[in-house]
Amino acid sequence: MLKLEARPQPSQAMALASPLIALAVTVVFGLLLFVALGKDPLRGLQMFFTEPVKNAYALSEIAVKATPLALIALGLSICYRSNVWNIGAEGQFVLGAVFAGGVAMLIAPGSSRWVVLPILLAGVVGGMAWAGIAAWLRDRFNANEILVSLMLVYVAELLLSYLVYGPWKDPQGYNFPQTITFAAATQVPRLVDGLRVNIGVLIALGAVLAGWVLLFRTYAGFQLQVGGLAPAAARYAGFSSRRSLWLALLLSGGLAGLAGGLEAAGPLGQLTPHVPVGYGFAAIIVAFVGRLHPLGVVFSAVLMSMFYIGGELAQSRLGLPKSITGVFQGLLLFALLASDTLIHYRVRLTKGA
Repeated sequence: MLKLEARPQPSQAMALASPLIALAVTVVFGLLLFVALGKDPLRGLQMFFTEPVKNAYALSEIAVKATPLALIALGLSICYRSNVWNIGAEGQFVLGAVFAGGVAMLIAPGSSRWVVLPILLAGVVGGMAWAGIAAWLRDRFNANEILVSLMLVYVAELLLSYLVYGPWKDPQGYNFPQTITFAAATQVPRLVDGLRVNIGVLIALGAVLAGWVLLFRTYAGFQLQVGGLAPAAARYAGFSSRRSLWLALLLSGGLAGLAGGLEAAGPLGQLTPHVPVGYGFAAIIVAFVGRLHPLGVVFSAVLMSMFYIGGELAQSRLGLPKSITGVFQGLLLFALLASDTLIHYRVRLTKGA
């Protein structure tokens, strides 16, 4: 019989191999799922792992979806390493889009392309303000940031709906719940003509590099990580848990708001009720698959964006439901949680009594 035996110390090799094992398990269960649904399993996997990378256009679409995922997951990684559990990045993403969209609607046609900077800055401010609510309630009343940040997601979505159905509705939009189309000057510059990929990719990579420097090359990052790994030791060393709370949540909210601003002024070009697409929740999986490391987040964001695109292709070409994307995301998360058990335990084959 099989038995789990505690390791004397965590296995570094398994810590690196666990995401790969989880991906392999996800593929196997994905094959079984396609068979159960009566679809060609190889054709199904092709939709998720081959079609999204087959040409330049497909790669640009991966970059478009990976950019917000990487930004949000980077902020969440900083939070989780600090033992601050921000679950409401989706709401911070929405508020970033709302703030950025509000500024974009004020921009007149023919303005300088540099107006993109204050638009994105407004997105950062929106995300930080929304995360700041959770930080203040935790700091002032010791409210649980998990519940507060999660509940604020629904408040953010309701606020967005109120604006696009009410005061911000386009008067010439045939009564559709949407704002005016933003002026061309507000569009985030694209990297390649004919493709949707924009400078958000470069911004995300710059943020990842800055996040790595913060966590592993600065005293503030050291304080954040010590506070997450050993709160008692952090208090003994005189590190401020209050400062870490605010720093982690504001950084996380700001990055999620930046992602929302890039989305509003990038692919969308206007605000609609469909701005929240689940990036904030999917980024939680991205952060853990990436081992809460800035560089790992990049690779896991690319993988998750392949799941998004694969799910869309599976709907249109195989007739599968929209929920197939969420199924693959959930499979990956549960497979990762199961694989992580092997970091602290080894499997032993023992003889039965």
